[in-house]
Amino acid sequence: MTISFDKLRQIRAEKPEKIAQALANRKKRSLLAGDGKLLIVAADHPARGALAVGDAPTAMADRYELLEKLVKSLERPGVDGVLGTPEIIEDLALLGALDNKIVVGSMNRGGIRGASFEIDDRYTAYDIAAIKKAGLDFAKNLIRINHQDAGTAATLEASAKAINDAASLKVPIMLEPFISKWVDGVIKNDLSPDAVILSIAITQGLGNSSAYSWLKLPVVPEMDRVMRATTLPTLLLGGDTEKDQDKAFASWAAALKLPGVRGLTVGRSLLYPADGNVIAAVDAAAKLVHG
Repeated sequence: MTISFDKLRQIRAEKPEKIAQALANRKKRSLLAGDGKLLIVAADHPARGALAVGDAPTAMADRYELLEKLVKSLERPGVDGVLGTPEIIEDLALLGALDNKIVVGSMNRGGIRGASFEIDDRYTAYDIAAIKKAGLDFAKNLIRINHQDAGTAATLEASAKAINDAASLKVPIMLEPFISKWVDGVIKNDLSPDAVILSIAITQGLGNSSAYSWLKLPVVPEMDRVMRATTLPTLLLGGDTEKDQDKAFASWAAALKLPGVRGLTVGRSLLYPADGNVIAAVDAAAKLVHG
């Protein structure tokens, strides 16, 4: 695909109504077409101030580079869709990159990375009504549970409301839970199996219906035991593969074989691989998911 950023900027300035038109006119597909597995490329990190990849603190700051990487990824066979905040989804729609793709709207981005209020993760991007109106296919929220931070209560309450709205409008919603702690002024997620299981237990009980709830979980040791904690369909998140990409891919491959696992939702690991080869990383992930 030839990308015309000049045209994109012109539309945004002069004909913003074309954004809604582009979303309305995109060709859609069923959620679990083909083999019933999903590979979703995630790009919602910048909206909560998370621009770093590995040792590069502003790797995701260049929006043009990010869009080029996303378009390139979405063109690869086996890539089923993209996860993003409104401005990213709308740019991709204007670029014509969303036809026959699953589009996931990211919702709570108010827990800015490094902020004193990070755990009080407000819903500042999409809401369910906007996701439905735009014709998106999926919603996603982040639920960090910190026993020492009262901001958790507000996040849980807002998340329950989002789940209620999703069930009411029949929008699948991807719940990404963590048990989190403050460590020297920084939020750290507990990636032990028991902590992940606890996060599942709390999160899957939110809302007045779980009919449209999915989980988005990290790959941790004892994933077979972790997956026995839920019957909800689950996507695996990629995490940081900077140190050992081969080891990370091997752990994904093993976890993808477990009952209930429906695929991968991966962002920085594919868009900013250590060797810089986006296509190779995306193709390798697609092979893991779809065989």
